[in-house]
Amino acid sequence: MRVLSLGRWLRAGLVLPGGPASRHSGDRHSGHRPQAPPQGPAQVLLQQKVSVEVLEHLEQLALVDFRDSEGVERLQKAIQFADQLHEVNTDGVEPMDSVLEDRCLYLREDDVTEGNCTKELLENARETVEEYFVAPPGNIPLVKLEEQKTYLQGSK
Repeated sequence: MRVLSLGRWLRAGLVLPGGPASRHSGDRHSGHRPQAPPQGPAQVLLQQKVSVEVLEHLEQLALVDFRDSEGVERLQKAIQFADQLHEVNTDGVEPMDSVLEDRCLYLREDDVTEGNCTKELLENARETVEEYFVAPPGNIPLVKLEEQKTYLQGSK
């Protein structure tokens, strides 16, 4: 059995139980149907219009697995927190170039004491790619998508 991540699951056109595709779509003239409340965290994300591409990108950046309830709840809280910024009245507020616009910022002279030591610095790195340091992906190991059972499959 192949396991799909949230993004792949949605891209494949599969629907969540109780989602919009599971309602009667042939009854156009029957009047307004009340929308059923979401039955799980993943469905709430779908109602908040988070695109599949954004979800996959966030999984990679944050090293958070959105295929379980804890990851989905964490994303929901972050979205709710960010939505509060839309409520702030910024009329008449001039944008700032820096938080220190009203102060003089005294910088020291940039004196180069040693140069061209790229080779010596890169020799200390465990792994390099094209003269760049390669950092580990983080302290949270990501399991391959095919090896881990997704949260969405459990909610079918």
